[in-house]
Amino acid sequence: MEVLAEVVRSGLVESRHRGVAVGVDPAGEVTWSIGDPSTVIFPRSANKPIQALGMLRAGLPLDGRLLALASASHSGEPFHLDAVREILALAGLDESALQTPPSYPLDPHVHADHLRAGGTRQPICMDCSGKHAAMLLTCVVNEWSVDDYLDPEHPLQREITATFTELTDGPPAVAGTDGCGAPLLATPLQQLARAVGRILQSPAGTPGARLIGAMREHPEYVSGTTRAERDLMLAVPGLVAKSGAESVYVVGLSDGSAYAIKIEDGSERPLYAVMGRALELAGLDAPILRDRPTVLGGGKPVGELRTTF
Repeated sequence: MEVLAEVVRSGLVESRHRGVAVGVDPAGEVTWSIGDPSTVIFPRSANKPIQALGMLRAGLPLDGRLLALASASHSGEPFHLDAVREILALAGLDESALQTPPSYPLDPHVHADHLRAGGTRQPICMDCSGKHAAMLLTCVVNEWSVDDYLDPEHPLQREITATFTELTDGPPAVAGTDGCGAPLLATPLQQLARAVGRILQSPAGTPGARLIGAMREHPEYVSGTTRAERDLMLAVPGLVAKSGAESVYVVGLSDGSAYAIKIEDGSERPLYAVMGRALELAGLDAPILRDRPTVLGGGKPVGELRTTF
């Protein structure tokens, strides 16, 4: 992997972040890269649009904000949790059916509010609970069992794996377990970008078009009201963005081209600056693309995080 960003304090490069970045055109061909774009990664939650598409193809009966939440790593804001409960109610289930690990809300301010209100770790607060609720609903409409919906051999997970295999041009390079307990499928970084670009090119009326429409119309359900993905989607019309744990980020543009990034050390600190620079090089122009974290000393700016390309 290559150095993608440097942290500069008082004129001295204090830290460096290595990673790999790739851009693909609407045909899925690599047009730009730093580092080896065939590097195999776990996309983590950047896989969620692919998983949501697999569920839609299997009959998931959601649209709009609830479908956006099915692809989300939500912040745990009250409207997110209410929407998770709506999806569960459509399945005739309650929160006890969720197999997400008990967690606090992802957003630190919402987390603090939750604690002040006497809240504890709960499965519904876990940022993947929207996806899990959608998985349960998909099982119910197909009359599949719900107790073992996370088993890699469950019909639901086999449907999702089939969609993943189709969009990434091959079976998972590695199959593991995600932080939420769901099967986690690895692929080369360039194939992640290619898969998201393909979803963006879905013909009108298809499950892929439904999914992209929902994500574009309800970006606050894809992440949260204070999150970088939501801000980027609002700033650039037609763009779809999804991040994943351990510093993964994939962005698809309206023409079907796409960009994906993996930061080697797993730090989120350089992630959005690196993607912003990649999108600038792609010809996009929006103030948010030029945002860079500020390095403080005594509460005052003394440096910055800068990209190296």
